[in-house]
Amino acid sequence: MPPSDLMTAVPPVADPVVLEFPDNRLLVDLCGAYDAHLAAIEKSLEVQIVRRGNHISILGDPDASLQAAQVLDTLYGRLEGGRAVTLAEVDSLLRMGGSEAGTGVRSGDQMEMPIGETIEIQTRKKRVEPRTEAQKAYVKALFDNELAFGIGPAGTGKTYLAVAVGVSMFIGGHVDRIILSRPAVEAGEKLGYLPGDMKDKVDPYMQPLYDALNDFLPGKQLAKLIEEKRIEIAPLAFMRGRTLANAFVVLDEAQNATSMQMKMFLTRLGEGSRMVITGDRTQIDLPRGVASGLADAERLLKTIPRISFNYFTSKDVVRHPLVAAIIEAYEADSGQS
Repeated sequence: MPPSDLMTAVPPVADPVVLEFPDNRLLVDLCGAYDAHLAAIEKSLEVQIVRRGNHISILGDPDASLQAAQVLDTLYGRLEGGRAVTLAEVDSLLRMGGSEAGTGVRSGDQMEMPIGETIEIQTRKKRVEPRTEAQKAYVKALFDNELAFGIGPAGTGKTYLAVAVGVSMFIGGHVDRIILSRPAVEAGEKLGYLPGDMKDKVDPYMQPLYDALNDFLPGKQLAKLIEEKRIEIAPLAFMRGRTLANAFVVLDEAQNATSMQMKMFLTRLGEGSRMVITGDRTQIDLPRGVASGLADAERLLKTIPRISFNYFTSKDVVRHPLVAAIIEAYEADSGQS
């Protein structure tokens, strides 16, 4: 039975919205441990949810009750499709109004149509699924374009999804190498004060890239690929003078690249390669008066064909629900100042 057929709303506004879910095993996952998913929906929409057998009744404001029903209906559809449901998915749907919708992708000044189909990225350790429409459009752009930009706040999956696509293309034989890079720019700390040699000083800046790779590849295989230099993780400064052919290349935290560094990096693109540039325009750690290379690239390249610009907002945050609230609070404050 399709998920849309599971929801039957009683017309009178005073009556509850009633849902029937035929598979009790999926219903357990839908409700979450100790009904945590239901509690999150109740708190967010200020409704009361009552579960009896395989029926769920939702009481409260009619509009809020219907939105809660849509959230539950969508989540049950995910479970029927063999996909997991966590509090992150519940929170994401609540912030998007109950359905899997998002901001889409902007190429130049044109907004493309939302992408409704399920998209999955297969890696050696797990399947990765973009959760919002903006993330789906971003992943599609990574496969369709030789150069793609992902711009938005922390926690929206820009780097994580890029690395997942890189691993998927690598294990599929579409590229020979994965090259991940970041500017080694201090955020309140000085490299010289850190202990160890240059590698020890630089590795902490690269750690988020190691973390993403560890999610997608077994530890021994990852270590071997790094040893063989089929996977490279290096600061942006180490890219100078190279031609990166037959590689999947990611520049993370690109807002901290200078204009000259960005031009240098973009011109490393070689035959058979894909390049992804990710960054957050609100977290620039460059010295005062130094222009961000990400802003310049966005201004200069947005009209060039085969280069995609994908944008994310707080609605696309897939970390802890508080992260979205924190980002929205800072955005509101910057808008007032």
